[in-house]
Amino acid sequence: MADPTSPLARPFPAMPAIAGVRLAVTRAGYKNWERADLTYAALDVGTTVAGVTTRSKCPSPEVEWCRAALTLGRARALVVNAGNSNAFTGNRGRAAVEAIAARVAGHVGCQPSDVFVASTGVIGVPLPIDKAEAGIDAVIQAPEADWRAAADTIGTTDTFAKGASTTAIVDGRTVTLVGIIKGSGMIAPDMATMLGFIFTDAAVEAPFLQTMLSAANTPTFSCITVDSDTSTSDTVLAFATGKAGNAPLASFDDAGADAFQAALTDLCRQLAHLVVRDGEGASKFIQVAVEGADSDASAHRVALSIANSPLVKTAIAGEDANWGRVVMAVGKAGEPAERDKLSIRFGSIQVARNGLAVEGYDEAPVGAHLKGQEIEIGVDLGLGDGRAIVWTCDLTHGYISINADYRS
Repeated sequence: MADPTSPLARPFPAMPAIAGVRLAVTRAGYKNWERADLTYAALDVGTTVAGVTTRSKCPSPEVEWCRAALTLGRARALVVNAGNSNAFTGNRGRAAVEAIAARVAGHVGCQPSDVFVASTGVIGVPLPIDKAEAGIDAVIQAPEADWRAAADTIGTTDTFAKGASTTAIVDGRTVTLVGIIKGSGMIAPDMATMLGFIFTDAAVEAPFLQTMLSAANTPTFSCITVDSDTSTSDTVLAFATGKAGNAPLASFDDAGADAFQAALTDLCRQLAHLVVRDGEGASKFIQVAVEGADSDASAHRVALSIANSPLVKTAIAGEDANWGRVVMAVGKAGEPAERDKLSIRFGSIQVARNGLAVEGYDEAPVGAHLKGQEIEIGVDLGLGDGRAIVWTCDLTHGYISINADYRS
């Protein structure tokens, strides 16, 4: 039997514990499977929180719950359900989230608003409250789990566990950041089915943590796409326990704030890339770099037009150096572009310049580049200083197979 793991997978790294965070997992039985599907993180008193959530107009009750809780800036627990997104479930879905938060709050001795809830899986099926409550009772008593177990448990169609960590020097102290993430399909995060959770022992005031997470999100999670479909449940939450003992960060004037921002952005980028590497059916990791646009925002939209094009993605899957499809994707983006200023490259190989194929164009080296797993498409619009990078994967028969059978 063929190994289902993505050929682009990365091994799960060794990741340190974060003081003030206790993890546990259990099987609530949301689907007919023999695996853990409920993840729990207990957070010490004083933990601050920030988050970015989907801009979908049909968000899940969990997303709405998290948005309201984020306004308070504090957290004592996180519950993540896998196998059922609880989205598009009306009052029954909202009741399930409220029941989960209340059940955890009763165990922890906190307010329900201190409990964050996220769910992922099939849309349109209410989360069974009885299973959720029984799962919470069990996970509270479960032995402590590690990051790998937590990353495995939050997954759905993921083929490998995803995690990353980094450090920064803040106020003369080394602080640690750890993140886990799930996502494989329905990936075009417009955030500020992808769920990401970041934990740090740094002390960071909630409003500033929100500022930094939002800034980190823009060039990372909001620059990836697998299939152009934005989930009802996309959520990234960052929790700061303060156990490192640094003076709490409150603005970029504070010692180490810039270093923490750089580390947070790097962590988000690592996690975002892992999601693309597990794109459903993916065999190629693709970077699309656009420069010479009217603005950075315009470059971003052009890059997404290329990255989301089924014709571009299938050409890459077939290792076909059909750069005309890139021209098509630029032209349809609706952004300023001039045919006779457009230049295109694959990897370091220029294939078109100023609206024409380069003189003496040889397709062989481009074909060789496309046979690899790491592909780069570069576009220069020749109009201005705007630039952007997005990441995507190819589109193969595997994507169709996974999604045609998703509810089976």
